[in-house]
Amino acid sequence: MTSQTEKALAFQRLHARPGIFVIPNPWDAGSAKLLASLGFEALATTSAGHAFALGRSDGTLKVSREETLANARAIVEATGLPVSADLENGFGDAPEAAAETIRQAAAVGLVGGSIEDATGRDDNPIYGFDQAVERVRAAVAAARSLPFPFTLTARAENFLHGRRDLSDTIRRLQAFQEAGADVLYAPGLATREEIEAVVRAVDRPVNVVMGLVGARFTVAELGEMGVKRISVGGSLARAALGGFLRAAREIKDQGSFGYADEAVPHKEINALFGQS
Repeated sequence: MTSQTEKALAFQRLHARPGIFVIPNPWDAGSAKLLASLGFEALATTSAGHAFALGRSDGTLKVSREETLANARAIVEATGLPVSADLENGFGDAPEAAAETIRQAAAVGLVGGSIEDATGRDDNPIYGFDQAVERVRAAVAAARSLPFPFTLTARAENFLHGRRDLSDTIRRLQAFQEAGADVLYAPGLATREEIEAVVRAVDRPVNVVMGLVGARFTVAELGEMGVKRISVGGSLARAALGGFLRAAREIKDQGSFGYADEAVPHKEINALFGQS
């Protein structure tokens, strides 16, 4: 695949075909190339992984729209795969901000992206219902104005912000569906009952994130629940950083270098990154 339209259509087909698929989350061009080499069919950026790579904490608007889209462009250009992006709350409260973010996302080569209903403010972490829906509606309108099918994911963030209100989460996802979202996503669902309730309540593809604390379902199990797409958020980035810290602590605390036995051989990784 070379053109943005070809990638967009391929991404659309992944959501339309029978069965479930995994869309892993690289945090830079190198991790994107590694994932592509393993045969994954599409990629999604991670705001957490990108923030960590910049030496920042994760959180809404910790990284600017410009930085987010520059990172997304690098990931798009690293492989020929369709790439969707974590676009946080659209980088602004107004519906117009969400719409502009979608237009700019398309301009860097993305074929999909998510808009969430988290405000980034500790005192009021979730947008009110009507505002949340209007923001998704504006993002959908921007996506539909593009010359290719941009896959818009709408996220209901209650569970990530301590609001374990499944009824409100489902109400929001249903409203996002009516507003035209292509994929629905409520990160933080932790039980089979919660996931199945969401899947039953909507008639759009549902994304579920694995790699968070608590939820430990297999691809097959999630497929049986009716989930269409699985992402892993920042967990691959955290796994990589975990290996880095274990190695560095071995050097600092033990004065040894056994970690090198588990490292990818230089020749192997150099050859992989040398491929076009």
